[in-house]
Amino acid sequence: MFNGGGNMAGMMKKVQKMQNEMKKMQDELKRKTVEVSSGGGAVKIVMDGEKQVQSLVIAPAAVDPEDIEMLQDLISAAFNEATKKVDEMMAQEMGKLTSGLGLPPGLL
Repeated sequence: MFNGGGNMAGMMKKVQKMQNEMKKMQDELKRKTVEVSSGGGAVKIVMDGEKQVQSLVIAPAAVDPEDIEMLQDLISAAFNEATKKVDEMMAQEMGKLTSGLGLPPGLL
């Protein structure tokens, strides 16, 4: 009655291959970085694929002791944009990997 044994073995091989490719891609993405700035370049952040800040550069002109709130806002904006770009980079690469599977978006 059940005659799909060969198909199941083939599917399992495909799944295993995809898992290996996904692991390799995740390792590569961890090493990639994104760079963003806010305030017209007053604050620059470089973040890696693990969302770790690799560098933070603050232009001297952005440091105003009378307006610390502005500097805090610029750093927050740059950090938030960097994390958003890392998420987009991850989603784009995952989409490339899973596009041939015919799965609905967001399933993996």
